[in-house]
Amino acid sequence: MLANRLRTLLTMLGIIIGITSVVLLLAVGDSMKRFIAKELEQLGTNMLFISPGGDRAQQQRMRSGAQPAMTIADAAALNELPSLSGAAPVLQSGFNLSVGNENASKTVHGVTPAMFKIRGWKVDKGSAFSDADVRAASRMVVIGRKIADQFFYKQDPLGKYIRIENVSFQVVGVLYGEGKQVDGGDLSEYVIVPITAASANLIKTAFPGNVHYVVAQGKSGGNLQDAIMDIGETLRDRHHIKIDQPDDFRIDNLASFAETAQKISAGLAALLGLIGAISLIVGGIGIMNIMLVSVTERTREIGIRMAIGAKPRDVLLQFLTEAVVICLVGGIFGIMLATLAARGITATGKFDVFITLQAVVVACGFSSLVGVFFGFYPARRASKLLPVDCLRYE
Repeated sequence: MLANRLRTLLTMLGIIIGITSVVLLLAVGDSMKRFIAKELEQLGTNMLFISPGGDRAQQQRMRSGAQPAMTIADAAALNELPSLSGAAPVLQSGFNLSVGNENASKTVHGVTPAMFKIRGWKVDKGSAFSDADVRAASRMVVIGRKIADQFFYKQDPLGKYIRIENVSFQVVGVLYGEGKQVDGGDLSEYVIVPITAASANLIKTAFPGNVHYVVAQGKSGGNLQDAIMDIGETLRDRHHIKIDQPDDFRIDNLASFAETAQKISAGLAALLGLIGAISLIVGGIGIMNIMLVSVTERTREIGIRMAIGAKPRDVLLQFLTEAVVICLVGGIFGIMLATLAARGITATGKFDVFITLQAVVVACGFSSLVGVFFGFYPARRASKLLPVDCLRYE
């Protein structure tokens, strides 16, 4: 191996690339699963979204003159269910925001104070509005951090006013944190007002009290399916839906989205690992080819060893050891290269990739197996050579 450094290095190169692929892709797959789990945990997997309209209900009820709808009263009724820790109605639409000469188009959410608890929203500065503010339809607003920075740069936004479609709302709080939410918006760009102020000043619905959807949260440790059944029974009773009629509402379960996302991430992780394994197998085939060439070149060496007393198993072990050493050394370099690549990806700040001990153990074990598997045939071929034929070989 030392006498033929270039050939050894080229042989090792296939294993280095293969191990790097295996370790890095396993790390990416594992990091992806952890990232998805973290995002879903922040959203809350016991969340339920109830919106008007079912699979066939909307068209059927529109023909009969009844438009499916959810109301603030529906949310209040759901809030009393023992299987739920809370329920809150939502009105939302896009509006133009302005402060002085600064303008921006943002989505405004009209909610009740219960929504802050259900969605886990925390106020960094100031405070959220209260139930009394909702009853009074007070024109006050809680804004995200980016909204505060955009309209009140290096100023305290509390007590100041934002005009939403030329209607003034006083800033009473600034939300803590940022990140994508279930509706696709960024928490730091949220604009939240009391739902009654939204319906009175901004968002006009077909009937007073109608809302776009209701967000509910199942009790911690409770059975979410029981909560879904309770919601269905309550709304069917409130909407006077007969037994033979379909629901005029739809319940979306975030937990089912979480399960689907986990399955997809697990499948992608397995696929990435398989791609890396294929790279390693290609490197193993390269080892076998080089070892076969090596056996041919070293035929006289094999003959001399056998002539002075070496047994076939000694020759077998020699060539097999060479193949395993090449794979293990290549594996070490591959792990080092994968670690550097993972740090480079993490340094971008977009995605955290960490090399786990499990990935290293799997890579080392797999590289050893590749060495044994692809090195066995050349080694066995070398051990089967006859000393007389070897000594005559030119």
